[in-house]
Amino acid sequence: MLRRTIRRFGQTLRLGVASDGLALVRVNRLFGGAPVLLAEQRLDLFAPDALALGLRALFADHAPAGWTVSVVLADELIRLWQVTPPQGATRMGDLEGAATLRFQHLFGAAPAEWVIRADWDAARPFLASAAPLNLLDGLMLAADAHRFHLVELKPQFVASLNRWRQARRPGAWFGQVHGGVLSLAAYDGATLAAVRSSPIPAGADRDWLEAHVAREALRVGVGRPERLQLCGAAPAAWGSSPGRLKFACSLFEDNAGDGWSDLARLARTGAAT
Repeated sequence: MLRRTIRRFGQTLRLGVASDGLALVRVNRLFGGAPVLLAEQRLDLFAPDALALGLRALFADHAPAGWTVSVVLADELIRLWQVTPPQGATRMGDLEGAATLRFQHLFGAAPAEWVIRADWDAARPFLASAAPLNLLDGLMLAADAHRFHLVELKPQFVASLNRWRQARRPGAWFGQVHGGVLSLAAYDGATLAAVRSSPIPAGADRDWLEAHVAREALRVGVGRPERLQLCGAAPAAWGSSPGRLKFACSLFEDNAGDGWSDLARLARTGAAT
């Protein structure tokens, strides 16, 4: 028999979904406090019935019935891209069409098998994301089966970007380090110019970071940032102040020795810590 998790006022659950596993974290939206890891479950998400079986195992000791649940999807499961609105766009259909065409051009996938969402904007480039329809359907079925309220579903990078949006300084780029991958939001002034992700080589130091950022600026066609602001498991050696360095780098989070796995960090992404 499942043991129901007792919910206290202000508490909610966050479910991290990655290709290799799931994690469940409890947070308190109203009164703060550190997130609490409840459970992890390793799996191959692409195996038959993996999501349903994995969630059943994840909830074995923490039944979520009656809880509100926010889902954070690992970036390897979704697609992120920038969309330039068509000139003279006035209708939502114009923006949706532009996002779909750009999606097909970049990823060569059938749009019918994906759910596209975006920060729709007719005046400036905006960020769009797509999640597999079968994955979203599986999560909706799980919400019905386990009787929880699915209130939010976001890609990890979007959750991070929203969490630290107010802290981004003028002239800065934003980045996330997770699972050995550095994802960057490159800005041209206040306008998002591109989102790019790259694997981090073993032993990457500050010199590598500076060279990488310089290359990405050239590829995107914007100037090198005055500052890079990073969240996630960024190496402490990357943090610095200006001087002989080409740009300053500040770290939003100190993950040294916190004991959290990549799956657990995925689930808590976007929550106040």
